[in-house]
Amino acid sequence: MKILSAAQTRQLDQATIAEQHLLSVELMERAAQAFARWFSSRFSTAEAGEIMVLCGPGNNGGDGLAIARLLLQAGYAVCVALLPAAQHSPDWTYNRQRLPKAVPVADLAPTTLPDLAAGSVVIDALFGTGLSQPLAGVAAAVVQHLNEANARVIAVDLPSGLFADAPQPADSPVVHARHTVSFGLPKLAFLLPQNAEFVGEWQVEDVGLSAQFIADAPTSWHYTDAATVAGTLPARPKFSHKGTFGHALLLAGSRGKMGAAVLSAGACLRSGVGLLTAHIPGCGYDIFQTSQPEAMCLTDKEADFISELPALTPYQAVGIGPGLGQHAASLSVLRKLLKAATEPIAKRPHPLPLVVDADALNLLGQHRELLKLLPENTVLTPHPKEFERLTEPARDDYHRLDLLRDFARQYRCLVVLKGAYTCLATPTGDLHFNSTGNAGMATGGSGDVLTGVLLALRAHAQLPAFEAVRLGVYAHGHAGDLAAAQTGQAGLVAGDIVRHIGPALAEL
Repeated sequence: MKILSAAQTRQLDQATIAEQHLLSVELMERAAQAFARWFSSRFSTAEAGEIMVLCGPGNNGGDGLAIARLLLQAGYAVCVALLPAAQHSPDWTYNRQRLPKAVPVADLAPTTLPDLAAGSVVIDALFGTGLSQPLAGVAAAVVQHLNEANARVIAVDLPSGLFADAPQPADSPVVHARHTVSFGLPKLAFLLPQNAEFVGEWQVEDVGLSAQFIADAPTSWHYTDAATVAGTLPARPKFSHKGTFGHALLLAGSRGKMGAAVLSAGACLRSGVGLLTAHIPGCGYDIFQTSQPEAMCLTDKEADFISELPALTPYQAVGIGPGLGQHAASLSVLRKLLKAATEPIAKRPHPLPLVVDADALNLLGQHRELLKLLPENTVLTPHPKEFERLTEPARDDYHRLDLLRDFARQYRCLVVLKGAYTCLATPTGDLHFNSTGNAGMATGGSGDVLTGVLLALRAHAQLPAFEAVRLGVYAHGHAGDLAAAQTGQAGLVAGDIVRHIGPALAEL
């Protein structure tokens, strides 16, 4: 699914109107009906009480006026408060004329702000994607008053004051919505941590926008949902054998951190790899062999950390990093791996696929000269702090996306920046935000599980690099969602994710 800019979103509306021979007010009516359907599915008339709809002077305000009319028809108690303006959009004027006289209407002013009881329901239709500058004057006063009231705010399309695809100036007033109901496609702003307090829970409703315009629109932002990845994982042929699905090597573990190696190995096995060999320090042998009997185990000559790189000839992919530690000898192993992965051999003319995580990323951050050794399509899986060590501190989440895109392009790699909407950056500069996962996955070991999933899928010869990683990120999050449905988010641990990887992949 594509994510479009604010300018493209406006063009999409116009393309829909032209293509479907609509009046603009008819498209506005679709949006209002979609919002009203969503609202009535969430709030009964008794629960909602009297609903206040705040309307600005443009088309977002027109949406609000149409919504007020539809909610009144559905039996809700509704009142409207209008932001004063010298002029209004034509569609606003049309819907103002259609508003029944039974709906009380008041004008907003700094001296006559509406009384808002805590918990009252307010629909924010002041400003949408057309906003290009911070709110000021009466609009800013209304937003501040609304935020202080602790009302249950539902934003129409976009919380007022929030820019759809760029950061707003610090301290500029923005509505703090509990819910945002948008139309057609998600907005980039919904997916970034710095906007979470404004957006709340968000939902996109279908209003029949032009599929042709969306298909043709150029964008580097994408949203990975179930439809995107369905069918990506090839079916397993009847006469498959363990060699069919690749042999992976996992370099992981150190004293006190063998759990990371165990979790990563378990996830790799559950993700369908044919064979898995783990190279671990001597201290972890009994732990690993007992917990993961399906994997083969090579032990390092060192008891507490990894100091040796096994011969790479048997393997179709290598993962390094979970629980690795940052010993100088392990740094040497990483350096040797990066160099050896690009050496062609008879059965593998292309660079050996690598998945780099955790302490291997930290070692790269400390020794950035190694970055130029990364083979093409290497997969890096940093969380934001690890990514900062590879690049620089970000000014904000939008700047971090710029850094992410530039890094992936420069080093021709696939970077999985972990978070609530994990973002996969490709060597072409595209950014793919993931739709699965939940806050219960914010627990130790979940990143090690992701490494194991990606390692298995990169060892799968039939999956191109990008498709394997996008699928792995989605399946990992979906496994977390399946697990949380059983354990609750607070009770979820990384091992629960491992146990649900098989069912998650089966659905795909």
